Amino acid sequence: MVKENISLKKYNTFGIDVMAQYFAGFSTIEQLEEILEFEKLKINNPKSTTFILGGGSNILFTKNVEGLVLKNEIKGIERIREDENYVYLKAGAGENWHQLVLYCINNNLAGMENLSLIPGNVGASPMQNIGAYGVEIKDVFHQLEAFHLLEKKIVRFAKDDCKFGYRESIFKGEFKDQFVILNVTYRLNKIPHFNTSYGAIEQELQTMGIKELSIQAISQAVINIRSSKLPDPEVIGNAGSFFKNPEIDNEQFVNLKTAFSALVGYDLHNGKTKLAAGWLIEQCGWKAYRKKDAGCHAKQALVLVNYGAASGKEILTLSEEIIVSVKEKFGILLEREVNII
Repeated sequence: MVKENISLKKYNTFGIDVMAQYFAGFSTIEQLEEILEFEKLKINNPKSTTFILGGGSNILFTKNVEGLVLKNEIKGIERIREDENYVYLKAGAGENWHQLVLYCINNNLAGMENLSLIPGNVGASPMQNIGAYGVEIKDVFHQLEAFHLLEKKIVRFAKDDCKFGYRESIFKGEFKDQFVILNVTYRLNKIPHFNTSYGAIEQELQTMGIKELSIQAISQAVINIRSSKLPDPEVIGNAGSFFKNPEIDNEQFVNLKTAFSALVGYDLHNGKTKLAAGWLIEQCGWKAYRKKDAGCHAKQALVLVNYGAASGKEILTLSEEIIVSVKEKFGILLEREVNII
């Protein structure tokens, strides 16, 4: 069940070739408990860690993993209840995210259509509070169940317990590496509330010739947009957006807009404005940049890529250089969205 010295290259979308000292997959809570018992008895290395791996789509490995890598393969999608307005859908953490979105689309369950084609698995969705085109997981999240690695018990988290923020949750902060997410329950709308607030969606819907709005049309529009500007990890190693879109005070935005007239901001109506990190990076000359096999994608500067044999450290170094250049030009400190291991 537990293997030794396993390459993680095929388990991360960057395609970084690092080794896991120990590796095991689990599809049930019983298997997980067996593996953890093995870890306690056999590994017992004070330096070792337990790392939970989902779809591997939001991580950058910069070194070998000394310890146990657990591959979450818990599957299953079921309606657990419904009322007049909502259907509550429970999905195993090892389910592919986009396949879950398609399940919802095919069953006329609204709320996830703007989140189409995001790589990764269900378990990462609340951890990252994934989002795109005006929608975040917190908008459809109901609850999750997670296994506490030390206390060996299942804990249920409601929405408020997760402390969702912009690409943040309690599982990336206070409870980092303490829980294995087992399943997530989402609250989907029977009657759709369409969100086309991002101009790119409206423009794509017009291009598609859509006369009557539907969740199917919005999903396809998002798929078209993402496919046109984001590289397929099967072809070029990447983890999607590498940096968060920065949020700055409105006053700072006005000052920057004076200096950089082409700057575009999205008013968050809380005294802050969200900027496009990709635009900032592009203005610093990084778009299509390449050094050996590490680079910035030619169509979207926000995406760092591995053209073949780049190491995690080379991509990390590139990200550090980008952060410095954006800070020098705009006075804005970019934050990484990707988890660095």
